[in-house]
Amino acid sequence: MTPQTQSSGELSRALTALSPLAKRALLFSLGVNLLILAPTVYMLEVYDRVVNSRSEETLLMLTLFVLGCYALMEAFEWVRRETLAAAGEVLDRKLGGRLFAAVFQANLRKLRVGGPSVFGDFRALREFVSGPAVLAILDAPASLLFLVIIFLINPILGYAASVVAAIQLLLTWVTERSTRAALGEASKEAVRAQSYATATLNNAEVVRAMGMRPQLHDRWMTIQRKHLQLQADASRQVAGTMASNKFFQLLQGSLMIGLGVWLTLIGAFPGGEALFVVASIIAGRAIAPLGQLIGSWKTISAARQSYARLDNLLTALPEQKPGMPLPPPSGKLAVESVSAAPAGSNVILLRNISFSLNPGTVLGVVGPTASGKSTLARLLVGLWTPQSGRVRLDGADVAQWNKSELGPYVGYLPQDVEIFAGTLAENIARFGDTDPARIEDTLARAGLSGWVRTLENGIETLVGEGGETLSGGQRQRVALARAIYGRPRLLVLDEPNASLDEEGEGELVRTLLQLKAEGAAVVVITHRTSILAAVDQLLVLKDGTIAKIGPRDEVLAALGQVPGATPRQTR
Repeated sequence: MTPQTQSSGELSRALTALSPLAKRALLFSLGVNLLILAPTVYMLEVYDRVVNSRSEETLLMLTLFVLGCYALMEAFEWVRRETLAAAGEVLDRKLGGRLFAAVFQANLRKLRVGGPSVFGDFRALREFVSGPAVLAILDAPASLLFLVIIFLINPILGYAASVVAAIQLLLTWVTERSTRAALGEASKEAVRAQSYATATLNNAEVVRAMGMRPQLHDRWMTIQRKHLQLQADASRQVAGTMASNKFFQLLQGSLMIGLGVWLTLIGAFPGGEALFVVASIIAGRAIAPLGQLIGSWKTISAARQSYARLDNLLTALPEQKPGMPLPPPSGKLAVESVSAAPAGSNVILLRNISFSLNPGTVLGVVGPTASGKSTLARLLVGLWTPQSGRVRLDGADVAQWNKSELGPYVGYLPQDVEIFAGTLAENIARFGDTDPARIEDTLARAGLSGWVRTLENGIETLVGEGGETLSGGQRQRVALARAIYGRPRLLVLDEPNASLDEEGEGELVRTLLQLKAEGAAVVVITHRTSILAAVDQLLVLKDGTIAKIGPRDEVLAALGQVPGATPRQTR
């Protein structure tokens, strides 16, 4: 039931696990194909028994028999389709969550594997498993049985039917060979066009404001036209093959009857005209699955391409086994000789970074643009894996720590704030259990209680897609509340005051002081140094290395700033 016959790995094992359902569907397919001969048997019996005997009782019994066969055939057809639908559902249960995790991991690591439409590929593969192409494949064994029956009726008719079937097989092979490259390239161009359109739509405001839409539209249309041209070339080849297939299907019926009559005239077919009519009908059934396969060729090719992309994704990102459960951390952070680069790149962003942070301490991180501050933030919460060295929390490597276990003890506010569609309560509670008491406590600690009370629906206010109903400062403060929810032991805040006004910065300083009093280890990355009054230690990054680290006042003095005075903006 796979579109690729030779494959190894996680995806092929998941498809192989569908074998019991495939065998059940095959069994019912054989039943359907045998029962489909019922009209032919009915015709023979009526002409042989009823017409000669003129018995109404025999006609009634034969009619009831064929009606029962029709009902049983439809029941078998329903069962095999339901079996294939169940196979699609089993595949979804086996791989749906795994693919979501793989795509999530690929986006974190900025890997270009699987394509931008992984779930579209998975849908295409799932629909292939439960679709008409697989039904045609399941009908193929019955085709061989029908050919054997024709040989038993008359070997010459059997050879004739086999020749037509062989021509059909040859047409199927030619279709596969001639369209594989074109459909493969068309699929790649379709992915490119979709990716380009998505990127353009995601930046619609910039595109509209600066009048870039006509140029970007022209570039998208160039990619789209290439995709459509390649697909049209493949469709023309398939259409030609389908026309030939239809010609041979029509030819087969007449050929079998004509050949049967000729054999009767020369005395080589003593079975009578009824048998060569039966042979003609059976021969049509024998080649029908081949015609269905040719008609489904686009679906088969699309499934093959989807399979290849999904297999590439799962191979590049093997499933991570959960580590040994660890006790809740106290917040003791140790960064040991860490160097880091983006995934798939040799450009080192951080070199030989080492420091430690005890619970109840706030570390400020400053430095010029592109000095590696955001890279350090990702390393501290385990989003990136160091090229060398380790980041440890209570002695355990955060990159290897099960994120489902570690997550409740970590608060992270990234530089690019993202709020999700839902209510304020759901966003603050990290879409877990929305405990009103804990949310109220978090709002108070984040300085948001007064603002939330002014909202008509309070914490049940819907924030819209991406937090579109909130201002930039409100989004940042809600994201801060999410980071401190549950009283985590390690907090990493990347530019937490970037969108805040003076009042918001004052609330942020009070929050940091409270987190320190609660015994959390806090790392604050900032360009605007007005919040450094809340930090104990200060780390200065420059060109990916530590230029200075130590107590805040000592580092500020070394930088030429007066301890206790309002610090200058560090850039």
